[in-house]
Amino acid sequence: MTQTTPSDKALVPFVSVDHMMQLIHHIGVEEMMRGLADYIEADFRRWELFDKTPRVASHSEKGVIELMPTSDGDVYGFKYVNGHPSNTKAGLQTVTAFGLLADVASGYPVLLSEMTMLTAMRTAAVSALVARTLAPKGSKTMAMIGNGAQSEFQSLAMKAILGLEEVRLYDVDRAATEKCAANLAQSGLRVTKCTSAEEAMLGAEIITTCTADKQYATILTDNMVGAGVHINAIGGDCPGKTELAPAILHRADIFVEYPEQTRVEGEIQQLAPDHPVTEFWEVITGKRPGRTSDKQITLFDSVGFATEDFSALRYVRDRIQDTGFYHPLDLLADPDDPRDLYGMLQRAKS
Repeated sequence: MTQTTPSDKALVPFVSVDHMMQLIHHIGVEEMMRGLADYIEADFRRWELFDKTPRVASHSEKGVIELMPTSDGDVYGFKYVNGHPSNTKAGLQTVTAFGLLADVASGYPVLLSEMTMLTAMRTAAVSALVARTLAPKGSKTMAMIGNGAQSEFQSLAMKAILGLEEVRLYDVDRAATEKCAANLAQSGLRVTKCTSAEEAMLGAEIITTCTADKQYATILTDNMVGAGVHINAIGGDCPGKTELAPAILHRADIFVEYPEQTRVEGEIQQLAPDHPVTEFWEVITGKRPGRTSDKQITLFDSVGFATEDFSALRYVRDRIQDTGFYHPLDLLADPDDPRDLYGMLQRAKS
């Protein structure tokens, strides 16, 4: 029999950017944030099952390209992601990404998805999950310092997961602040546009820093940070890129995803290799304490880790069922006889 079309088992669901946006609107932005946080928390609770390795990075003067792999023993996943801060000058995204899940038993892919939009959603969901665990109880106000592509997602995730009521915006580029404020105008959040980082931090229990420049920067100085706050530092995410003055790190209790990666890429690259940190999964599972006092400064030194992307892809795989928000992709060769790949090629002539 001449094989002209692939069988169903050879078709891999592909979620395009358009499909991802349709899925997000179908579920609802805030509801999806909560769903992603649930999946991410569940995988933090089974952290010890995962294969873990720092991401594989290729650095250049312009930016970085990375692969982020992991597996829980049944499913394998990876994400391709870049970070090129100067891209915006050419009208390009700073970050783009796609990801894949595969069945470990057969090695066959089971999902291919865009992850530029999904990474923004999952990064924000992680921030809010951690803040719900570490920030002062009843936190209602966040300073959002850096109002680029991630800022709206961070704000909405904090609202959806933490009950945030006010976000105070600051960016050195006033146009970025205006953009963010306009996008959040109908969100239900009280939005305040500020003219300095210090002004943005007034009354904020949570401080999120998310700037893009690939350099050792001091977005927050030591005297700007008072007792009792939670700092969500997500902008420093590669070697040579930081946002916080080292003195802040010495005053804070630091929480990380995976120390072997964060010590190279995060804020703590500024500290001694043996400086104590707490892995967030240990807090989630009760092995280590989180916030222990009202005066404590908690710092989430977030660089993003493969298990979080794995969680996000799992969520998408489960939620696209029966929605039509994917395209069956002819990605795998599927000859009638698995040993006769060449025969399949020959039959394709007809």
